[in-house]
Amino acid sequence: MAQTHAQTFTNVGQTRFWQHGFLASQSAYVLAALIVLIVIMSMLSPNFLTGGNISNITRNFSFIAIATLGMTLVIITGGIDLSVGSTIALSATVTSLVMNALLGANFYPFPGSALLISLVAGLGSAALVGLFNGLAIAKLKLSPFVTTLGTLSMVRGLVYVATQGRGTFPAGPDKDMFLAITAGKLFDVLPVSFLYLIICAVVMWVALNHTAWGKHVFAIGSNENAGRLTGVNVDRVKIQVYVLCSLAAGVNGIIISGWLGSAPANLATAYELTIIAAAVIGGANLAGGVGGAAGAIIGCILIEVIRNGLVLARVDPYWQQTLVGAIIVAAVLVDRLRSSRNG
Repeated sequence: MAQTHAQTFTNVGQTRFWQHGFLASQSAYVLAALIVLIVIMSMLSPNFLTGGNISNITRNFSFIAIATLGMTLVIITGGIDLSVGSTIALSATVTSLVMNALLGANFYPFPGSALLISLVAGLGSAALVGLFNGLAIAKLKLSPFVTTLGTLSMVRGLVYVATQGRGTFPAGPDKDMFLAITAGKLFDVLPVSFLYLIICAVVMWVALNHTAWGKHVFAIGSNENAGRLTGVNVDRVKIQVYVLCSLAAGVNGIIISGWLGSAPANLATAYELTIIAAAVIGGANLAGGVGGAAGAIIGCILIEVIRNGLVLARVDPYWQQTLVGAIIVAAVLVDRLRSSRNG
């Protein structure tokens, strides 16, 4: 009787450990570049790895990182939000204005009430911006780019109208508490804003990777029509994502105003460019369907490390924006080459 022998192919279905998971993502490439950059910076400047400078880097990238988490959610769905910079200014301004209004009215029902009311007002105003964007994009089917570009101008205009172009300042009996929770430091070393960032990042990671809602966010970005056919409530998820993006920007606005001790009317002008850049550098695909919390934070750190290094090297600050733009192009190119190779 003839015997048949099944031929086996040892190379089928086998991939090396760096070809799947996080190590295969753009975020891993950017993290590797970040590590190399940190080593180079530390060799070029003895001040780079000092405790004070590390604290500055941590504080500065935290100023945009929470908003970048929100932006990443929007980009995963295939959208964009150009109004985050204006929303940062709006949230900071409303918070300070409400604190001043409560001081003038002498309205303090209980200790800490002025702070609580002001924070709710600031974050509420940010959420309304996101709700407007989400409804216009999801229900009216308007272009995310054009809609949020218009919102950028409208919200910034409202800030100027409310303040007559002048900055506002937190005031009242809860001012010290406000400054403590926004500009304070943990153990006199780590900015409290970094703690907020870690909490937001963990929540976002769990939501995206371990909930049905997260799967729906990725489904919309990958193929909106297919997602709709499988039962995803596309409109609702889109609205939620834009509200979360604006809320994240609002949190950053309040934190920045606490550190500055004021809320300038021109606060966070053009921040949306840096925030979008950080998200894209961290691996979020502007076509949708790709992105994550870790990548967003890595992108923010990379931009801040470069900016900090340029400052230490006394390079003309106007080169910073040029380099950020070059890094965005490089990040997109790396992602395209990686996708072509995998395909």
